[in-house]
Amino acid sequence: MSTVLITGCSSGFGLETAKLFLEKGWNVVATMRNPGGDILPASDNLTILPLDVTDPGSITSAMERAGSIDVLVNNAGFGAAVPIELIEPETARQLFATNTLGTLAMLQAVLPGFRERRSGTIINVTSSATLKPLPLVSVYRASKAAVNALTESLAVEMEPFGVRVHIILPGRSPETSFGANAMPHLRGLDNPDYKPLIEGMIANFRDDSGPVTHAADVAAAVWRAATDPNAPLWIPAGEDAVQWMAQAH
Repeated sequence: MSTVLITGCSSGFGLETAKLFLEKGWNVVATMRNPGGDILPASDNLTILPLDVTDPGSITSAMERAGSIDVLVNNAGFGAAVPIELIEPETARQLFATNTLGTLAMLQAVLPGFRERRSGTIINVTSSATLKPLPLVSVYRASKAAVNALTESLAVEMEPFGVRVHIILPGRSPETSFGANAMPHLRGLDNPDYKPLIEGMIANFRDDSGPVTHAADVAAAVWRAATDPNAPLWIPAGEDAVQWMAQAH
């Protein structure tokens, strides 16, 4: 039975992905910074572990307890919507520490085993926001675009060793807590120049009409990447992400 380790499983895309892999009979190692509650169905195939991808000790401990895995899903991350002029340096550092360097740290934790076994699959969840210029999410976009670039190079490095590598690009998902989690980092509403732009962005993110991405779309894309040997490097997840990908290419 195959084993998948998924980061950021407390809600949204990570939680839905963990549920899907459990339903499909996989061993699932679901990780999150603060495990708690019965958010996942009880299963002999489920292991829930604490993991902070910005903490090397936490990564080492989680990987020791997880044991051998076949698929790594780097899903943990957060967003912030702030004009470039106003973003706090600490917020910018946190975005890269979690979204970019946290992903890199997890890769380095699993790649030696994958390379030596000559098998394994890496799936990095980034964002369709990397596909075109968008205001207010600049540093978040940059942190995810860096993961795209990292993953493209990783795919070339790993190909000789039989390790598959994929990028999942979700679209806008009002049903998840992504927007709410980004709000504490918001700045600029008190600035008359930026206020209209920010208010429009908030309204757009909360709007669930039109093409959007559902957590189930992302879970399905991750499942495809994990199980289809012919899956492409780039996989959009969600109707809006599919449209943006078509426009970008």
